[in-house]
Amino acid sequence: MLDRLGRIIGPRAPSEKLTVHRMRYLWPTLCLAGAAILIIISVFMPYWSLVLHAPQYPQGLVVHAFLNHLDGDVREIDGLNHYIGMRPLDEAAQFEKSISIFAIGALALLVLAATFIHSPWSALLALPAILLPAVFLADLYYWLSNFGQNLDPTAALSSAIEPFTPTILGEGIIGQFKTVGYADLGLLVASAASILIVVGLYLQRRAYKPLTETQE
Repeated sequence: MLDRLGRIIGPRAPSEKLTVHRMRYLWPTLCLAGAAILIIISVFMPYWSLVLHAPQYPQGLVVHAFLNHLDGDVREIDGLNHYIGMRPLDEAAQFEKSISIFAIGALALLVLAATFIHSPWSALLALPAILLPAVFLADLYYWLSNFGQNLDPTAALSSAIEPFTPTILGEGIIGQFKTVGYADLGLLVASAASILIVVGLYLQRRAYKPLTETQE
């Protein structure tokens, strides 16, 4: 069992190698720790934003989607959506929003744990954090599609709008409205964290693989 645990944890760098090649073993830790910090920081930033251009709102309406709440002109956009039979935006992803803070904390801890695992298992620990931006966009697409494809047929303007899937990135046209969706700071920071994790795992593999081969 101890041998199996040792294989999972991976080798430790000998003190003489740490002295001579200190940065070789330090860079992976810096990259992974930096990624964990970025993931935590991203919680306080909007991940996605949408600008809705409508005739009665020439300046446009904006909604910002954070991991755990919506901000901006949500009430006004819900008022317009009501006429075409779309449900209020806050009804989307309620479960995801309720666990997001705990989930992000767990992802950051897994990335930090990967700094101590010098074997391929570190990649498995960090994989959820690497996939965070893609999972967020996929979940966002699911809910927007769900809302757009399930319009209330009794709404005032239901006959004027066919079921639709809103555009999450770039411009989209919905009846007389134009939408512009874009990745906001939180998603960009989370994406930067994903890149840092990949770089950190590569540097970790390059540093510790020779030690693993020597042990074997």
